[in-house]
Amino acid sequence: MTHWTLGIIGGSGLYAIDGLEDRREEQGITAWGPPSDTLVRGRIGKVELVFLPRHGKGHRLTPTDVPYRANIAALKAAGCTDVLSISACGSLQEQYAPGDFVAVDQFIDRTFAREKTFFGPGMVAHVSMAQPVCARLSGLAADAVSAVGGKVHHGGTYLAMEGPQFSSLAESRLYRSWGCHVIGMTNMPEAKLAREAELPYATLAMVTDYDCWRAETEAVTVTNVLEIMHQNSALARRAIVHLAGVLNETPRTPSPQGIESCLDFALITAPEARDPEILDKLQVIAGRVVGS
Repeated sequence: MTHWTLGIIGGSGLYAIDGLEDRREEQGITAWGPPSDTLVRGRIGKVELVFLPRHGKGHRLTPTDVPYRANIAALKAAGCTDVLSISACGSLQEQYAPGDFVAVDQFIDRTFAREKTFFGPGMVAHVSMAQPVCARLSGLAADAVSAVGGKVHHGGTYLAMEGPQFSSLAESRLYRSWGCHVIGMTNMPEAKLAREAELPYATLAMVTDYDCWRAETEAVTVTNVLEIMHQNSALARRAIVHLAGVLNETPRTPSPQGIESCLDFALITAPEARDPEILDKLQVIAGRVVGS
């Protein structure tokens, strides 16, 4: 496949993208229920974009209530070749300042109240998450932020917490001691599910605040987050348009990390022990390897 169909999951503060031609809305219906909202589809040049607001229009869904499986399944069914997540986050390190962007390259998953896999009893699979983002897509997205005047950090570890409450001071200090760079509530299990769906995935995390560890600033509040979030979101929209322009000039080839074929080495349930019901449910995600 030589063309790009880029799925964009917009987090807090990013509820639309600019410059779409042939804009139309599509209802996503999946075996895991409806996604967070309707899919907004269009193109910039030759590049197809499929936008999904993670929390729904009007920010209706808490981080725990986001239907992560349905969102990824809907983007896969829509023909997306790659998925870019745009997410607000807090900073755990001095040099990652509010207003900065981070092209995340690692995650620590501390969520506990979410469904984290498409697979299950009757069809077990174990995908590798050693390198959880697509390095090619992440690099292109980071370069797009730089090109439109943003400051971006190439690499960083994202601590995914359950929420919806912000961290306690003790938690914030703990995560800093682990070497984490930013903290957010939504990129897990999203990144894991994208990998199971063989979709190259990358995250641009928008720093809105220092988490509560920083004694010389007030503890994080929604009010001060929103101000920075609006600034970041405007820059993120410009970066997406620039990225689409770059992709127009970049023929798509399979991910150098082999993400589109990762299920070749992940299925563990013997063929004779596989549950036909779950196999049918998995067609949109894993039909390439589980058969019809």
